[in-house]
Amino acid sequence: MTTPRETSLYKVLPLASDLKARRRYMVVDEPIVGNFRFGLLLEDLDIMAEQAALGYARSIHPDAKVVTAAIDNIIVRHVVDNDRDIQIDARINHVGRSSMVVGMRVEHAGDPATHIASCYFTMVARGGESAEESRVLPPLEYQDELERHRAEKSMQEREQYRQQQAAQQEPPSREEYELLHQLHTAQDQPGFGGIKADSLVVESWERMYPEQEYVPHRIFGGYIIRRAYELSSMCAELIAPDRPLIAAVNRINFFHPVRLGDKLHYTCRVVYTCDSFVCVEASIERISRDRNSKALSNSCLFTFVNVDSSLQHQPVPAIYPTTYAEDARYLAAFRSHRAMVRHYHLI
Repeated sequence: MTTPRETSLYKVLPLASDLKARRRYMVVDEPIVGNFRFGLLLEDLDIMAEQAALGYARSIHPDAKVVTAAIDNIIVRHVVDNDRDIQIDARINHVGRSSMVVGMRVEHAGDPATHIASCYFTMVARGGESAEESRVLPPLEYQDELERHRAEKSMQEREQYRQQQAAQQEPPSREEYELLHQLHTAQDQPGFGGIKADSLVVESWERMYPEQEYVPHRIFGGYIIRRAYELSSMCAELIAPDRPLIAAVNRINFFHPVRLGDKLHYTCRVVYTCDSFVCVEASIERISRDRNSKALSNSCLFTFVNVDSSLQHQPVPAIYPTTYAEDARYLAAFRSHRAMVRHYHLI
């Protein structure tokens, strides 16, 4: 049997020594704090999770392919220092019937080490000619309490995520109803000048070509979530008067695979604001080449924090939903934000 330690992978982004790499990960060509392309890091994380899961799956099934099913919460705990190398650690913490939970840790190594972020990727093993058949996998062998603790923690995180998703379907509490009622009542007042949610939307279209292919006939999921993140960041700028930095990835779901030739319709909306935080929901719809098939391929929720040049939090305006759909998105983000902010700290 395989131990979690034997599935470990490591990667270093050489920002300190490689000027070309440092420039590639810059947002702007200016010496500002936190000048880091987080979307590219999401791509790196997805590749690392895929490589760790693929190595394990192919040790049992040589024809195996793996796909990303979900990415649990990513809390950004420290701003990236572009002058220091970044180390990414990936390790399979738990194996289900055909799924694998890959734990990821991102940090500035050295003395002192700086923990940037951690998260869990759920990967699923597939096989067969169409890569649609499940591949049953053997469990891991845990050799010490730390490995067992990591496995239990990964499953607890997944269960908490399921509970949060189930809670999204619950009707509004009295507190939530009063909040929505106040937002709608304010819009009926004479001289209302608030920002309505329907004015904070960014859309984009894109066709998928072979250069984005990763698994045969399927598009690399990391590329898609990078694009979703980048558009969401621009969407956050519609309401953040200073500079929006990523605070958390609340969720990323993968519902349907994207294939060569598909058209993707990205829609990013500011769905909730609170104090200095901006929540942006990104939905990605795929339309097949023959236009006979249409489905939601991905859903993401990103939280940004509005900061000044010294990274001090700055307030953002409130937004006002006007329709039932906007109310539902506002309420879902409100609940997700309350769960996230208990763990958030940015310096």
